[in-house]
Amino acid sequence: MANLLKLPAQSKKGAIHVVVETPRGSAAKLEYDPEPQAFTLSKSLILGLTYPYDWGFIPSTQGEDGDPLDVLVLHDAATAPGLVLKCKVIGVLEVLQRKKGEKGIRNDRLLAVPRDSHREQADHNAIDLPKPIRKEIEKFFVATDELEDKELEFLGWKGPKAGARLIAKAAKAFLGAQG
Repeated sequence: MANLLKLPAQSKKGAIHVVVETPRGSAAKLEYDPEPQAFTLSKSLILGLTYPYDWGFIPSTQGEDGDPLDVLVLHDAATAPGLVLKCKVIGVLEVLQRKKGEKGIRNDRLLAVPRDSHREQADHNAIDLPKPIRKEIEKFFVATDELEDKELEFLGWKGPKAGARLIAKAAKAFLGAQG
């Protein structure tokens, strides 16, 4: 298996690549570990909580937290860990994350839809998602960290242009970290 962290961030046709770590419906958060090139258990969610959509990362990127950029992929199909989806970014939820007693770091969450899907035709900008849906997504992220010593502060919702800028910045950071 290839090191999924080093796949290209984008396709030649401009779609971003998203590596699915945790598929929708899962109560266990998985993460890709490049050492054995396998998916491992990151944590179990609180009782009754499951991922509403696929959760993954954009390869060849590095966010402020040192990890690849996080992505929530809004769609209705069933997938599996390791699947690489070609997606269109529709926005970003800007998040300041801090552990108690420590300075906060940005850990933004991108939102995307799969290319050539019904969602791509319907969803173009995360800001245009119904407010109750955006609130549910925020509450989901708070709940996923409920058993950890983390606090999340939501700084706002931005559209696809902010998402594209975040990806470009994180791709440069990844290249810089590679030497």
